[in-house]
Amino acid sequence: QVRVVESGGGLVQPGGSLRLSCAASGSIVSIQAMGWYRQAPGKQRELVATITSGGMTNYADSVKGRFTISRDNANNTVYLQMSSLKPEDSAVYYCKGDKLLTTLHKYLEVWGRGTLVTVSS
Repeated sequence: QVRVVESGGGLVQPGGSLRLSCAASGSIVSIQAMGWYRQAPGKQRELVATITSGGMTNYADSVKGRFTISRDNANNTVYLQMSSLKPEDSAVYYCKGDKLLTTLHKYLEVWGRGTLVTVSS
């Protein structure tokens, strides 16, 4: 069984910082890409940032220059450092493991259950 678990959400004031972590565990051989997505109430889930196993990154325009995604391949962990947070960043943040290769030679797309980030004074 393969799981992806997020942590690090919480309440932060506008202009503040927060670091999210996501760990994938289970019968994993490799994960080609890991990413963060978010969904605010009444809105569709949207991409925040992704990173490949080779370190290539992609960011939504709304977070460029404020958020940084990084990855620890050895531990199948991805991080999202968020700075200069705005109220519009408030959402449930989800982690996804994409093209995750298992020991059963299957490729999976695995989502976490999400962690809530609230930016408010």
